[in-house]
Amino acid sequence: MAQIANQPILNLDGFDDTVTIASLELLRNGDTYLSRVRTEEGAEGIAVANDARLRELYPIFVRRIAPFFIGKDAKQLESLLVELYRHSSNYKLQGIALWAPQAAAEMAILDLLGKLTNRSLGNLLGGVKRTKIQVYRASSHRGNAPEEEVEYLKQQAALYGASAVKFRLGGRMSNNVDSLPGRSEALIPMVREAFGPEFTLYADSNSSYDVANALRIGRLMEEYDYHFFEEPCPFDHLWETKQVADQLRIPIAGGEQEFSLRRFRWAIAHRVMDVIQPDLHYFGGYLRTLRVARMANAAGLPCTVHMSGSGLGYVDVCHLASCIDDPGPHQEFKGESDIPFQCATSSLRCEDGFVQVPTGAGNGVTIDPDFLREASVVKA
Repeated sequence: MAQIANQPILNLDGFDDTVTIASLELLRNGDTYLSRVRTEEGAEGIAVANDARLRELYPIFVRRIAPFFIGKDAKQLESLLVELYRHSSNYKLQGIALWAPQAAAEMAILDLLGKLTNRSLGNLLGGVKRTKIQVYRASSHRGNAPEEEVEYLKQQAALYGASAVKFRLGGRMSNNVDSLPGRSEALIPMVREAFGPEFTLYADSNSSYDVANALRIGRLMEEYDYHFFEEPCPFDHLWETKQVADQLRIPIAGGEQEFSLRRFRWAIAHRVMDVIQPDLHYFGGYLRTLRVARMANAAGLPCTVHMSGSGLGYVDVCHLASCIDDPGPHQEFKGESDIPFQCATSSLRCEDGFVQVPTGAGNGVTIDPDFLREASVVKA
């Protein structure tokens, strides 16, 4: 499995020029953070970072990530990321503190390489396997009354033409305490009744339960034919999660908070989860996430990438899902972005439950130049 994960990913065939990085900056416009990389010749790559995390972690990007890449050849990105991990003992920051800033830098560099080679991200990352991505609409509500949540889910499914929804159970890291007494037990049958037997339903407890209560809730979900149960136990309780997975028929999903490639390898090998969910921003970007997807798919498991990212995070997920062998039937869609941009090859809207993957070079998206000009360079 390690051998599968470590195989080269980037497709740079026929492109022999050195791509020397002259600058790598973090920009901010309001609450939006963007990474921008430029070469000595003036070529440019842009990515939208995870706003919530870079608001806290920008010094790591500015002091540790950006200086490392200056003067390096962007074509060597895969080996550079290995070196970056060791550089100045960055491994001591392993976790979201390191991986979210790295993801911001990596995504901009990939956009640059895609533009220079006239390849979309999917083709740059091994080849596009699907051009339309089926999505599910996820609710972020927890603590509203069951009847209110059902109405909200129906509204969202109708608005986007979605054939699947996901909602929240439990109280989030709550040691078995529900957000409202009996809310989860009431919601599970109510949502199924509201959507009918053919609709795909997912639910996420965000680490709410111990093994006994996860089994209790999971068996109720099985009774009503749910399609996966996300994070039934605290996210780092891998053995407890495995006990739940071993005893339930419903697929168990997880991995949003995981930051270790080796722990993912262990979880896949020991079937801790049935649906593997690395987060594209929290886990360090496309390349690390694709290595997890390769291991999962080799073990016969889907890798349905989690999306924590704001801004254009859903576009990143679509690009990744376009080139994973088995990304699962649906990807998460949290709604369109309010960042001003243009995309010549896709509306980037959810239409009849699908999003068209951009086919232009790089990420296929052009951020409004005025929005970029108004952004300030973030200093440590």
